[in-house]
Amino acid sequence: MQPRLLKHFMNVWPPFAASGIHVAHLADDWSVARVTLRLRRWNRNYVGTHFGGNLFKMCDPFWMLLAMERLGHDYIVWDKAGEIEFVAPGRETVHAEFVFDDALRAEAVAATEGGDKFLRWYENDITTADGTVIARVRKQLYIRRKRRDR
Repeated sequence: MQPRLLKHFMNVWPPFAASGIHVAHLADDWSVARVTLRLRRWNRNYVGTHFGGNLFKMCDPFWMLLAMERLGHDYIVWDKAGEIEFVAPGRETVHAEFVFDDALRAEAVAATEGGDKFLRWYENDITTADGTVIARVRKQLYIRRKRRDR
């Protein structure tokens, strides 16, 4: 699937759309994704700030998605673990950026050359427009080259 088409699909996908999550950018080479989450009456928690589940949801698929697309069909990529640390209350639109650049791709390719699995934590911050960190998210990916038929 082309990045533009997937971006459109994700922006109308009910779990994202209903939560106020918007994929703002998905690079043509799958190296970068940017996501925003607007604070609305229906997605606030009891104290009027961003619901933690939505903060994690806005980040959940992107490390795996970028890794899968950047590595290609010769690799298996799965989410293994995830965690979030809440740093400050979010009372406005927040943003997250994911960058799976050439160095990260090369690291995964080198680590899996012999057919070994590769477990690595990828991290990103969720911030406000002025750069205030609201939360830190970590996702651990399982990456392995597919076994060739013998």
